[in-house]
Amino acid sequence: MKPKMTFKKIISTSVLLMFMGILPAQVLEKANVFLNSLSDEIKAKTLFSLEDTERFNMNYVPIPRAGATFHDFNETQKKAALDLLRASLSEEGFRKSQEIMELEKVLRIIENNDNDKMPDGRPRRDPLNYHFCIFGKPSEDEPWGWRFEGHHLSLNFTSTDGIITSSTPTFFGTNPGIVRSTEYKGREVLKKEAQLGFSLLHSMSQEQLKTVVFTDVAPHDIITTTKRKVEQLESIGIAYRDLSKNQKKIFMELLELYINNYEHGFAEGFRDKITKAGIDNLKFAWAGSHQPGKGHYFRIQGPSLLIEYDNTQNNANHVHTVVRDLTNDYGEDVLKDHYEKEHQH
Repeated sequence: MKPKMTFKKIISTSVLLMFMGILPAQVLEKANVFLNSLSDEIKAKTLFSLEDTERFNMNYVPIPRAGATFHDFNETQKKAALDLLRASLSEEGFRKSQEIMELEKVLRIIENNDNDKMPDGRPRRDPLNYHFCIFGKPSEDEPWGWRFEGHHLSLNFTSTDGIITSSTPTFFGTNPGIVRSTEYKGREVLKKEAQLGFSLLHSMSQEQLKTVVFTDVAPHDIITTTKRKVEQLESIGIAYRDLSKNQKKIFMELLELYINNYEHGFAEGFRDKITKAGIDNLKFAWAGSHQPGKGHYFRIQGPSLLIEYDNTQNNANHVHTVVRDLTNDYGEDVLKDHYEKEHQH
């Protein structure tokens, strides 16, 4: 019989890998290679100060944005940009980001609306219209951050002391949730998230469902939307401690699925933070339909963590999901600590 892979053992495995030289990714090196590949004109579009309010201007709909896009880059610059993105995520997180961008091709075909343009005249559905912004100067000594954002993607990173210390807010979205036509027919980028969410719901007894389901109507979107600072939502749902052994296993698979989108070094620290806050303090809550095909929503919530998943739009075939660190989105907690120490010096 194989030994159980507990949350603590997963952490230990990540630490071992780090000592083996596999972790962490060389994000700082990739950022500087990317910046050094840019012309002064493109750099001017890309660079912002760390204190610029643009850093908190999160959005996930197709609107005009700040930052250089793939339209601005030659092939060398595109590769450098994607190398930075790959280094900042796990392979799984990077795969999801690439497949979400490709869904713009699907939307362009199925919507068949050549008049749907952005203000610059480009098509609204555009897999190249994803923006890179770097905040501050990439350095081991000073904090800095960067963002990759476009339709259905908002990936925000903060680095201090040469490592990623914040990777939230993290937003992934898919439209269509399940592709019904075109050469991409059958693709479902966020399939596992949906499967595990329903699996956990369907494992509940009738008595547990009274605690888990807080409304029969799912919200139209994730509740936190694009807020810079997430207010603590009402603590609802069933606590991890009140789950059966099998339910706890599914719960942890779902939680790990989200954490495993991150670069390994950050993921290890994020796990440790969640564990210290108490796994027993995490809750699972559901709203809406108990079956796919109609609007549904779930969330995992704890003292420092909020995960939301919503599938209500386009006849429940349009997914929005987000991870928020309730104490350290945009690296605010880590940056505060850094500046206090600098001030003392």
